[in-house]
Amino acid sequence: MKIALKIMFVIFLVWMIFGIYLLNQDHEKAKIVMGLGVFYFSFLFMPFFIYYRYRDGKYQKYILNDEKLRQAFNQQGKKKS
Repeated sequence: MKIALKIMFVIFLVWMIFGIYLLNQDHEKAKIVMGLGVFYFSFLFMPFFIYYRYRDGKYQKYILNDEKLRQAFNQQGKKKS
């Protein structure tokens, strides 16, 4: 999965560089190429990246629950004293 993400990122970079080249050349399809690149990044690359990064429950430390909120408020009260 890590290699696939690297390949997808390289494809995105090449796609954007090609789109910038077309924009500089005033090509009529340059904006379409750039738009498709953003579409690729938003709906293909980012979901795969987020899944790869946060699988195996790595996201659990970022979820707020009652216990974490109580700990945060208790620590804040101790800092003011």
